[in-house]
Amino acid sequence: MAAKKILALVGDFVEDYEIMVPFQALQAVGHTVHAVCPDKKAGETVATAIHDFEGQQTYSEKRGHNFSLNASFAEVDPASYDALLIAGGRAPEYLRLNPKVIDAVKHFFSADKPVAAICHGPQILAAARVIDGRRVSAYPACRPEVELAGGRYAEIPIDGAVTDGKLVTAPAWPAHPAWISQFLVVLGTRIEL
Repeated sequence: MAAKKILALVGDFVEDYEIMVPFQALQAVGHTVHAVCPDKKAGETVATAIHDFEGQQTYSEKRGHNFSLNASFAEVDPASYDALLIAGGRAPEYLRLNPKVIDAVKHFFSADKPVAAICHGPQILAAARVIDGRRVSAYPACRPEVELAGGRYAEIPIDGAVTDGKLVTAPAWPAHPAWISQFLVVLGTRIEL
């Protein structure tokens, strides 16, 4: 297996598990993951949020950890990466307003590279207009955005994931085993046990 170079888009109040878990898991199997945030440099941090399902009509939100960035967004060339990871949480709602973020996302789709997005991450995909005709999962509250961008919302269990071509999406962090596993398949990662 050739190690892949993966770009991870994050921002303040990214969902804690949705960046920490794939960031570490992808590195554990030999991939390089560069986590970046617009207007921040390597060594700086973003605040994370912890979202939980505690019986209310929507998730609760608590302050999470500080997550350290290991690359600088301003220095990133999307063409030098093999794949893109977009974590959820609150960050996508503001990251999608950044034209450079949108341009980076469009690069991965026009170059037909693997992309993994979870929870609110598909808000960025919808803003980039790259999901027309694709089957896409997201946090259920993002369904209207997926559909308005031409995507076919995948109504799957909270612990499920869906692959459409090289795009892997899931509704929330309980889907990590399915989401990361499907992303590894799309990446061509083989794990020998």
